[in-house]
Amino acid sequence: MTPSTESTRHSFSGVIFAAILLAGVFAFWEISVRLTDTPVYILPAPSRVAQTLFSQPLYFLEALSVTLGEALAGLTLGTLVGVLVAALVSLKPQLERGVMTLAILVKSTPLAAIAPLLTIWLGFGVLPKIIITALLTFFPTLVNVLVGLQSAEREMLDLMRVHRATNWQILIHLRAWLALPYLFAALRVAAPLALVGAVIAEWTGASSGLGRVMWLAYSNLNLPPMFAAIFVLSLSGMGAYGLIIWLEKKVLRWK
Repeated sequence: MTPSTESTRHSFSGVIFAAILLAGVFAFWEISVRLTDTPVYILPAPSRVAQTLFSQPLYFLEALSVTLGEALAGLTLGTLVGVLVAALVSLKPQLERGVMTLAILVKSTPLAAIAPLLTIWLGFGVLPKIIITALLTFFPTLVNVLVGLQSAEREMLDLMRVHRATNWQILIHLRAWLALPYLFAALRVAAPLALVGAVIAEWTGASSGLGRVMWLAYSNLNLPPMFAAIFVLSLSGMGAYGLIIWLEKKVLRWK
């Protein structure tokens, strides 16, 4: 059995195990709700959630498309800024302490506190959502890429300097390639987080999106749409994670 075949078999086994586990959780949830006669405004049964989801699929798909657009824009912005700042710190190591202090400050500030302010300042459009998502994805990108850029071995750096390579040339031809696996590791975390950031921003004011669906459901104590939106969001996060894994395998064939 080749390594690739064995890897595929293990991946398939993992998917089957996860599916069985998830089915067991849903079955326990359904049975518990029915046996205890739990009110739907407290905890709806999975069958009720599925009925809500499949009775109005376009409603949830349209909301998902809005949230995905905001998440993608914010992820792109946060990743680009994170990579650029990491590259700057790599070129100017004396900036690292100040940059990381500011980054930790941003990371430590609750987004639930920032989102309403951005909505007040920038309105109910997509810009506040993109900024919130970018702030959420910036930190893991910065930290991971910076570690990757700094992972070059002393012997490699000395060899390039012997050939009179500039710091910029070392960054492009050595450090950047070493940082690629770290970038994808950051994206594995940041891509699902981008969806969460977009939804958090939508809670503070939006005319559409999964966050809007959840907020309306919460306001009316109509929990089936809320759980349906959470389910769609969870599936989207899993899909985003899987897409990053697929891209990583395609890009890092040399690993």
